[in-house]
Amino acid sequence: MQTVSDAISRPPALDRAPKIGFVSLGCPKALTDSELILTQLRAEGYETSKTFAGADLVIVNTCGFIDDAVKESLDTIGEALAENGKVIVTGCLGAKAGDDGGNLVRKMHPSVLAVTGPHATNEVMDAVHLHSPKPHDPFFDLVPAVSGQGIGVKLTPRHYAYLKISEGCNHRCSFCIIPSMRGDLVSRPIGDVLGEAQRLFEAGVKELLVISQDTSAYGVDVKFRTGFWDGRPVKTHMTDLCEKLAELAAKHGAWVRLHYVYPYPHVDQILPLMASGGILPYLDVPFQHSHPDVLKRMKRPANGEKNLERLLRWREASPELVIRSTFIAGFPGETEAEFEHLLGFMREAQIDRAGCFAYSAVDGATANDLPGMLPIEVREERRARFMAVAEEVSAAKLRQRIGATMQVLVDSAPALGRRGGVARSYADAPEIDGSVKILPPEKASKTLKVGEFARVKIVGTQGHDLVGTLV
Repeated sequence: MQTVSDAISRPPALDRAPKIGFVSLGCPKALTDSELILTQLRAEGYETSKTFAGADLVIVNTCGFIDDAVKESLDTIGEALAENGKVIVTGCLGAKAGDDGGNLVRKMHPSVLAVTGPHATNEVMDAVHLHSPKPHDPFFDLVPAVSGQGIGVKLTPRHYAYLKISEGCNHRCSFCIIPSMRGDLVSRPIGDVLGEAQRLFEAGVKELLVISQDTSAYGVDVKFRTGFWDGRPVKTHMTDLCEKLAELAAKHGAWVRLHYVYPYPHVDQILPLMASGGILPYLDVPFQHSHPDVLKRMKRPANGEKNLERLLRWREASPELVIRSTFIAGFPGETEAEFEHLLGFMREAQIDRAGCFAYSAVDGATANDLPGMLPIEVREERRARFMAVAEEVSAAKLRQRIGATMQVLVDSAPALGRRGGVARSYADAPEIDGSVKILPPEKASKTLKVGEFARVKIVGTQGHDLVGTLV
């Protein structure tokens, strides 16, 4: 009598597991896409290669937002092709069209094996299977555990992780082409988001960074419908999400940090959570400009909001609040008076951390058709002037920290901190803000450990960083 297992022939085993090279470029949202792909590769038994030449094929996850990012992505693809020859391209640049309407990556690098857009794990895996067959079939073999807690492959250090709550964006800002590449807003089910957060905390994550294209809009696409978490109803809404994340973080002594928060009125409801310590008193708010006419040309959401008044209310509700933001200098039609308005806003708003881009005429952005395109020299000069003011404001705010004792999360601790270390306070997001440089302790008994919290007294500043001693 023939059984099912007898009737199904087992696929032949490969001599070795194929090795995949991987490069992840761009923002944290792209990083989470990379983590999903790498998790699937590992689950199917593929290995990873640290070099292009040592891989059976290479995957490049690209960024296509501004010209510099496009160049970096195209250069990386070219390098991978030169050293390996078999390259799969994914990410935002993969969805970008060239001047002739065809795919830009295909035009510049016609020999790539496959091209997909962002958040396309299944399409990427199909291409991998085609050009480097799976080392085993999960139907027959046990899928290797991706981690003890089932959280998948992470590209961040063990003690912090990004939590993507949605994909895409409903806004049509004139300088941005992200919606054309990543699509409209699609919010993840709140039960899935909270489940992932819990697994990350249980795996030892001490800082959870909430990301999306528009965190404040979470749930808009599903009309804030009610989902379920831990057997209880929870609304798919930013405020409800933050309340639950604060509860989870408190159980594990962890931080929650919010990124890409548009200044909608309901953000006001998050400030009490920040004042009480449930959510870090830190908001990453992409203001982009301050002058109402420029914001109108940018087609920014809520461009009529009085952001200075809102910032004042936020700081009254949470006095320790730190604001990070990004701005664009030299937007088409920007007059000297409008730019001076932006500098005045920076000084009055006291933005703690600010980044600035000179306007980049990204292919496909409707802003390119606006009158008054400024020479690149003017755009760069204004960016430099902006950053001089931003650094002046930031340096003054950092000096106010001298003498304070702060909780910090340790990122680096050579010799258990006996040679000092590098940490971050609540005011410092990884890789984009400053850090706290910890001096070597006077007592050998005082040690540091990466991924743990410490108490530090601030004794000075150094550029964008603070300097402190262990308490």
